Amino acid sequence: MEIYNEEVIKPIYSDCFENGEYLHMADPVLNIDPDSLTENQNLSENIDREKTENILKEALLKSSDLIASGNETTVCVFPVADANANMVTVGAGKIIVFYNKYYTENDLRSSIAHEYHHSVWTEKYARKDVPVTVLDNLIFEGKAIMFDKLVYPDIYFAPIYTTYTKDDWSKIALDLEKSDVNRSYEIISGGNGLPSQYGYGVGYKLVKSFLDLNPTLTPEEWTALSSKEIFEKGDYLENYK
Repeated sequence: MEIYNEEVIKPIYSDCFENGEYLHMADPVLNIDPDSLTENQNLSENIDREKTENILKEALLKSSDLIASGNETTVCVFPVADANANMVTVGAGKIIVFYNKYYTENDLRSSIAHEYHHSVWTEKYARKDVPVTVLDNLIFEGKAIMFDKLVYPDIYFAPIYTTYTKDDWSKIALDLEKSDVNRSYEIISGGNGLPSQYGYGVGYKLVKSFLDLNPTLTPEEWTALSSKEIFEKGDYLENYK
């Protein structure tokens, strides 16, 4: 691990991780299982680097056409053995691609658009002095999915549930105002009686309900809105009546 940290992490730490608001999201590469190093190396050797770089640049440019960032956006690609690992935003201007062997070109495109939105939102609107609620986290993901679908309308990477199930909603409704990151992750991931990745679908539908009533707003405009305003002015609860 010392060699890995010295040779791989330290040279790019400043660009990829330093001062990241969500640095814990980079744990799969900062605290890697030593047993995975060989598999990661093999995967790295099989990545088409030129094609991958071109796809990442394309996705960033298309995304920045809808919402401009005041920062340079750095995308760091790490091969990982974990097939469930995808992409994360470590902070404003810092996106990490956990490149697993099942990635497709469209996965890359869609996920970069998604994470770019997280990055720009963090750059412009994240505040350390304000508690983050479960509702905030759901709409954080919902905005990114909505943005992803605007950038790439024909690519469907994130799960979208089109039905409104009262029973599922009742399991999370009382938690919306809680500042509980663990509960947020439980809802977003799903399980324990909720559909898999339930929170992504709910977040998207919360944003969609609002935009259905306010279709002229630009991505820049609706990205700036608070989760409370989107929830209340989107009449979301009408979907369960």
